[in-house]
Amino acid sequence: MRGSGTQTSNVKDEAGLIARIRTGDESAMGELYDRYSGVVYGVALRVLGDTMAAEDVLQEVFLQLWRNSQTFDAERGRLAPWLAVIARNRAIDRLRKRPLEDDISELPIASGVNLEDEAARKLAVEKVRSVLALLPAEQRRVLEMAYFEGLTHTEIAGKTGEPLGTVKTRIRSGLLALRKALA
Repeated sequence: MRGSGTQTSNVKDEAGLIARIRTGDESAMGELYDRYSGVVYGVALRVLGDTMAAEDVLQEVFLQLWRNSQTFDAERGRLAPWLAVIARNRAIDRLRKRPLEDDISELPIASGVNLEDEAARKLAVEKVRSVLALLPAEQRRVLEMAYFEGLTHTEIAGKTGEPLGTVKTRIRSGLLALRKALA
């Protein structure tokens, strides 16, 4: 586990790199790309299951960071999780544009863990999987449909034949169980 001093210096370093990007410093962008492209690509690949589509998402995310670097606020959190969320959202948008026969069965779930630390990431993934395995099948399935397939609550209700309120309650209960286990 990293000490709080390292955490603080990493946050300051990220804020400094973002400040340099805002002035048009391409070398700062290169540093951030080298540091975080693996995280962004990994998230996109898990969501999409397609290397070319994941590479497109990778390019889009870093282009967005270059063009709109002011949207990142270092005081609100770390850059790696922020980029991972953007990559996940872009990848889900791509999934929604795909024909229905291109369903994806396994996708990641955000854990709030420091994504730079590979061991912590693996432990978090295992913890999420073990908690998901303990959830009732109905809760697990709606969570998978919402977060791994990118379906809306209404789409899940239509697909399962369950009332919308039931779907929302199952998702909320499942998320609360995950949050409690990951706290």
